[in-house]
Amino acid sequence: MDMSGKNEVSFDPKEHQHLRYNPLRDTWVLVSAHRMKRPWAGQVEKPPEEHIPRYDPRNPLCPGNTRANGEVNSDYDSTFVFENDFPALQPDAPDPGSDQHPLFQSKAARGVCKVMCFHPWSDITLPLMEKHEVVKVIDKWAGLVEELGTTYPWVQIFENKGAMMGCSNPHPHCQVWASNFLPNEPALSDRCQRAYYQKHGEPMLLQYARQEAEKKERVVVESSDWLAVVPYWATWPYQTLLLPRRHVLRINDLTTEEREGLADIMKRLLTKYDNLFEISFPYSMGWHGAPTGPHLKEDNSHWQLHAHYYPPLLRSATVKKFMVGYEMLAQEQRDLTPEQAAEKLRNLPEEHYKSRHNQEKGRGNEKEDGGK
Repeated sequence: MDMSGKNEVSFDPKEHQHLRYNPLRDTWVLVSAHRMKRPWAGQVEKPPEEHIPRYDPRNPLCPGNTRANGEVNSDYDSTFVFENDFPALQPDAPDPGSDQHPLFQSKAARGVCKVMCFHPWSDITLPLMEKHEVVKVIDKWAGLVEELGTTYPWVQIFENKGAMMGCSNPHPHCQVWASNFLPNEPALSDRCQRAYYQKHGEPMLLQYARQEAEKKERVVVESSDWLAVVPYWATWPYQTLLLPRRHVLRINDLTTEEREGLADIMKRLLTKYDNLFEISFPYSMGWHGAPTGPHLKEDNSHWQLHAHYYPPLLRSATVKKFMVGYEMLAQEQRDLTPEQAAEKLRNLPEEHYKSRHNQEKGRGNEKEDGGK
């Protein structure tokens, strides 16, 4: 009991709201875990489509099909890369000029946008692909960063998975946008990592990975080369951060062994995502590494390669987290603690639920045949 006569209450992160600092963005996140107790009567999303045809003649991403601009896809059997038919960036856009009012500034935006298919089948996703097929995806990512990074300061690899994340095509694919400018998020991350390195003499995320590996409470999956955690400062309910244990600047710097290890840990992580609500788990993900183009000549020792996974689902396959109101006008807020989210994911099996269901179905068919 304190001097005022009131009983002292010990802080419990699962019960008491608090702020957590995000050193990658120099921002704070409000954690309010007690809100998970409130009943939900809000919007319910449509569950993802589970019965997708392996080949659809109307799907513009399938092998041999004709896209909207009349281009015909090759009859590919692995990864396939093509120029985005409706690019947000083009390499020959004119310059707005420099004679501008300080309140009405604009700059030239040039670049290229590519689409990359992971696999020829529409009914498969990364966790269900074979490990050697995922390695080919990683190798292609590295090749695109190597190729586009010779010219452009930033090469953004990102995947929007599921209709809930705005994906307009049920086919395993990602996008790669290269720009003549450093976008807002990587520019902020660059500034924060640089400041931390200058103050502490070690890359922020290299030190962070080591600390998380020791603490264990937010680790989802790990290996000798990789670590996936729900970050201490996570905003989205089941957000994860994928980190190499070695100091690596860019994805094209990964060794053959590290790429194989990355394929394995991606499959493990994404299988756990799918197993959480037994659906093809929606998310937006992307890679951040040291800037390229003119920055290749600079010292980027403060950078550490990493991937962000931002899934929207919160309570079930049909209830998602909304970033509205307070989050838009004040600051980010989450309900589930990162530790609770990590424990849920960590305790899930690493066998995909579809594989398990297929095995159970097969055993059921065997029993029926045996009873005849």
